[in-house]
Amino acid sequence: MKTKIPNKVNVITLGCSKNLVDSEYLLKQLSANGFKVVHDSNSADSDIIVINTCGFINDAKQESIETILQFEELKKQKKIKKLFVFGCLSERYKDELIKEIPGVDQFFGVYNLKELVESIGANYKSELIGERLVTTPKHFAYLKISDGCDRNCSFCAIPLIKGKHISKAIPELVDEAELLVRNGAKEIILIAQDLSYYGYDIYKKPKLAELLDQLSDIKGLKWLRLHYAYPSKFPLDVLDVIKKKPTICHYLDIPVQHISDKMLKLMKRGNTKEQTYNLIDTIKSKVPDIALRTTILVGHPGETDEDFKELLDFVKFVKFDRLGVFTYSEEENTFSANNYKDEIPFAIKQSRMDEIMEVQRQISNKLNYKKIDNIYKAIIDRKEGDYYIGRTEYDSPEVDNEVLIKSDVKLKIGQFYNVRIIKADDFDLYARIEK
Repeated sequence: MKTKIPNKVNVITLGCSKNLVDSEYLLKQLSANGFKVVHDSNSADSDIIVINTCGFINDAKQESIETILQFEELKKQKKIKKLFVFGCLSERYKDELIKEIPGVDQFFGVYNLKELVESIGANYKSELIGERLVTTPKHFAYLKISDGCDRNCSFCAIPLIKGKHISKAIPELVDEAELLVRNGAKEIILIAQDLSYYGYDIYKKPKLAELLDQLSDIKGLKWLRLHYAYPSKFPLDVLDVIKKKPTICHYLDIPVQHISDKMLKLMKRGNTKEQTYNLIDTIKSKVPDIALRTTILVGHPGETDEDFKELLDFVKFVKFDRLGVFTYSEEENTFSANNYKDEIPFAIKQSRMDEIMEVQRQISNKLNYKKIDNIYKAIIDRKEGDYYIGRTEYDSPEVDNEVLIKSDVKLKIGQFYNVRIIKADDFDLYARIEK
């Protein structure tokens, strides 16, 4: 039986990559105070458990609650000594959680890192701001450039949880990125609730293009990737920087959510069908080989069969390289929850999601087959069985296609290789090293 290590902390992260970055800041603070820290460990040899929760949609909230209850039970059995909870679920439902799960020592919100660190028994070190203990593979890291959101989409609880958009200053982000690269990162993935809005709050105008321009010049950085750029008020000067700077991946995650003018209005998305089509045309004309990823929401109140058909036709026409679908779930105190009745049966929502994903499967299959016999630069993420698993610049970690490579020669994790695609299926590519 393992002996528990005093002051060993296991930080468990649920939800998105933005939560992961917050956990990494926490891990750095604790390790700098002499705590032994682990991340998402399944081992039961930690005295202190800290759970970083997600409160975005029902499934994520349920996972967070189940995880808290699991460790509350371990605390009752005296297998752990302290249990702390922070993050989005805790921010939004703190009072309810205190009543319902009394075994948790303390709950903290999304902006209470200092208080959390001190409650665990460490001294918060302000000189470590921007420093993290990275939990991703050494060769890539996420860089959160802002928090909060000013968009107020009718279905989304993020502004209720995170508050108004808050950008980090460009020098601060450059310093953080340089540190990540010095510590081994070859790829940096920009994340935020909304990249498109970056800079409006502190510079009074969009500054994403300038930020990209400066980050892309960091010595040793090979790939810079953009996630979560809203279509409304998308800063078009970003496209010129993407085209000009070879470090910036020809990849853009731009969540359109819907295309019907009626649904875009009900969702309070701030743009129209025509504007969406025009933006996609502009992006593809400026950066012809760009890989576009998007997110679709089906089953929002008011969505008719005609609205859904319009959405399906849009997906078929645009042929997004990557696409994810969510079904609508009512979120307390959002505009949609307060003003619309959630009348669409779950079975219809699920059917619509399945239909779009089947169309996307066919699109992805055809796009992948076109890549056969082409040569791409790929980074190696890991090895599984007989295959090395890599990605091209057109794919982000964990959410997109992977390249499966068999090689007689040992390949290095985190290194780049030229690969020739020899086979393809719906969502993966197979390749050999091109010598």
